[in-house]
Amino acid sequence: MPSPPEAILVIAYNDDSRSILTAALTKCGAASAACATFAAAEELALSTCYSGLLIDLPAIVKAKGEEKIIACTLASFFPTLRVRVIGAMLVPMTLAGDARQDNSLGEFLDKSCTRFTPRRLRLYRRRQLCVSTLLVRRDGRERRGYTLDISWGGAFITDSEPERYTPGEHLELVLHEFGLAVDITVRWVRSWGIRQIPGIGVSFDRMNEKLEQTLKALLRTSPELDRDRLSS
Repeated sequence: MPSPPEAILVIAYNDDSRSILTAALTKCGAASAACATFAAAEELALSTCYSGLLIDLPAIVKAKGEEKIIACTLASFFPTLRVRVIGAMLVPMTLAGDARQDNSLGEFLDKSCTRFTPRRLRLYRRRQLCVSTLLVRRDGRERRGYTLDISWGGAFITDSEPERYTPGEHLELVLHEFGLAVDITVRWVRSWGIRQIPGIGVSFDRMNEKLEQTLKALLRTSPELDRDRLSS
């Protein structure tokens, strides 16, 4: 069975359940990061890329207030398997209104997690905005495009041949409409041919006054009020 490229986030309020979940992942050859709360999982996911989310069902049922919001946000972002721990067994469970999930831990790891590009949780909410872009590589090659969405942290830029870019690659992003040129880093690539708009997810390398003014005009909000969480 192929292993996911990055660790799986494990959330369980109960210590024994958390140990059983991590042991099950280890047995399948998958790395894990165990968390006692959804808030702790969010902090990890903001700084590190993960391949999926394994949740002890009682935790999501008991989650209240901000914990509930974070739980829903994480589950909407990562491939997710909700299970009930019965002895040493993991029984996949769904909540009312949930979309279908995988039937076993093995299927979850083999299908959902290995096909998912590992990502960090976004700090800021994305806004659907179309702005013309020019990407400039270090060797001077240029590529025209446009944004599908923009946030305080970065943007998704469409491209019919996104495979030309590599995660970690540094580029210059020029927004002629605003007279702005900023350094960016490619974070992830969405390939052409998968029934989704192809392109690259990029992050701004640093915030300066010109970029801040431009984003305030586009997003009409401030970064401290634009955390990327689902509405309660």
